[in-house]
Amino acid sequence: MLYPIRVLYFVYAAILFIALLLFITPGILLAMALGQPRGGHLIIHLCRFWSDAWFLVIGIRHRNIYLEPIDAQRHYVFVANHISYLDIPLIFQAIRHNDIRVLGKAEMARIPLFGILYRLAVVLVDRSSPEKRARSVATLKKVLDQNTSIFIFPEGTFNETGAPLKHFYDGAFRIAIETGTPIKPIVYLDAKKLMHYQSVLCLRPGRSRAVVLPEVPAAGLTMDDLPALKKLVFDKMETAIIEFAQHDRHTGT
Repeated sequence: MLYPIRVLYFVYAAILFIALLLFITPGILLAMALGQPRGGHLIIHLCRFWSDAWFLVIGIRHRNIYLEPIDAQRHYVFVANHISYLDIPLIFQAIRHNDIRVLGKAEMARIPLFGILYRLAVVLVDRSSPEKRARSVATLKKVLDQNTSIFIFPEGTFNETGAPLKHFYDGAFRIAIETGTPIKPIVYLDAKKLMHYQSVLCLRPGRSRAVVLPEVPAAGLTMDDLPALKKLVFDKMETAIIEFAQHDRHTGT
């Protein structure tokens, strides 16, 4: 009986998704004319507006839980768990004041209109070959050199394992070590409940939370330290997910 309501809600959300993209189209065109890096900075501000407005009109109430604040004057390698199609708009909910670029999948750039915005806001990665992956990593290093933060999903793809996290790739940690940039972990607690990765029709309104964890320094580390750094960040994120899940069960929230 709920299926028709879910379909209607998804259609409503999809129409507003597109309408808001059309609304910011003049800004996208201006960003295209400005090029990088100014156009990229403008796109990030437009994405925050789009994310705020879309969540508001579809009934998703987001808040950030800061175990340590994000310093707007510094740049980081942000990492987060990847569990839902909502993870992209959630980036702009969780990171409010820092200039960022996101490591994104090249295939997403093929989406009409959204793909234009996507190309300006992200560093496209093509995982089809080691050479193409290496070029993406080199571009991310250039972004950090411009005092701009980067955002990476270290799991690479959706976590479909049933565990709190799946295996992390080395990329984010290699970049952090090579540039001496601190890692700032973030965990999304409710994205899977709001929109399961198996179907976009699972989208529903409700509570959304992101937990911003203390930074993990990378300055002075070498590649010999990469496995330990990756495990440290993995353990911190996994612990946060488990502890908040237990708290929700105990409180019935």
